[in-house]
Amino acid sequence: MSAMPAGRRNAFLLGGALAVGLGGVLVLTQCTGTSDVRDEADPELVAAAQSYRTYCGLCHGDEGEGYAADDANALRNQQFLASVDDAFLRAAIVRGHPGTSMAAYGERYGGPLTDAEVNALIRLLRSWQTVPNAEMPAPGPGVALRAIPTWEAQCASCHGDRGQGATALSLNNPVFLETATPAQIRYAIAKGRDGTPMPAFEGTIADERIDDLVALIQSWSRVTDDPGDAPEAMVPVIPEQLVLNPDGRAPRFSPLREGRYVPTAEVAQAVEDGRRIVFLDARAPSDYVRYHLPGAIISPYYDVQTIIERLPRDGTWIVAYCGCPHAASGRVMDALREAGFANTAVLDEGVIHWKDEGHPVVTGVNPGTLADAE
Repeated sequence: MSAMPAGRRNAFLLGGALAVGLGGVLVLTQCTGTSDVRDEADPELVAAAQSYRTYCGLCHGDEGEGYAADDANALRNQQFLASVDDAFLRAAIVRGHPGTSMAAYGERYGGPLTDAEVNALIRLLRSWQTVPNAEMPAPGPGVALRAIPTWEAQCASCHGDRGQGATALSLNNPVFLETATPAQIRYAIAKGRDGTPMPAFEGTIADERIDDLVALIQSWSRVTDDPGDAPEAMVPVIPEQLVLNPDGRAPRFSPLREGRYVPTAEVAQAVEDGRRIVFLDARAPSDYVRYHLPGAIISPYYDVQTIIERLPRDGTWIVAYCGCPHAASGRVMDALREAGFANTAVLDEGVIHWKDEGHPVVTGVNPGTLADAE
């Protein structure tokens, strides 16, 4: 996937903001009442605000307030901005956090953003910073095993028993642990994140226990393959036939929860029974290539119009899914319904839950079938 060409950026809606080309300079006129970058003298920042709303606001909030989707942290939080360097921000955007709902958005990982666009996004985030960079002392020589009782009592309910994330972000992610410094991790534990569910533990637990927690988190570091070394392997294939099991019968789902959501168990049974269905993967291509549902078609939430004109309008069930687990897939499903498609739904628990439950997935650029699944 590539970024939207400049010629197509003259006028279109972005999450409630209308981007209008005026003499070659983009101005965002806000339709939702929230603030935005309006400095027409700095077109790079204006364009970065557009990119942010297209790719980031869905989960991190249009104002960087965070938690618009599950576990998406507050990017405008001053303690966060004061404690991370540009290299950390760049890695998070370009490489993502594999295994979580944070996809890789860098072009060399199959994402939509060029290096220049990533740099502009980092400039935008820095423009939100209103406090000096934090002084962050390095932690002392903590003991990982000694931290386990503290972790279980104070951290696991939000970050998971092994740092995999529960209601807060994953801390055992290899990209995070490769790019976050020990001092940065210690600062986050000690100072917390004002205005978010993350409290400050400085003064609540002993300094030595904080050092132990840093050691425990760092002990989860592991080596992972970097698919960005082979960017040609990151471009999903869109086949002529978009329907999985085109000769199969229609699935029989129970009434959708809230008129939108279909349970994983029912969808998994439909796959096993060879039912006729279309799966749309609403994530970025980098996540699709790592694994996807059998037969799923890539349809990123920021580019759903590309696939709509090719979808069957014969009442075939179309199920969208993502990892967050509803934000991106919900946007895709809403676009389908606005375009008049019947029988549309969102996979309720999301694709990460699907995989964790042991349901079949396919890796690589091809949609595949159940026979190709792991």
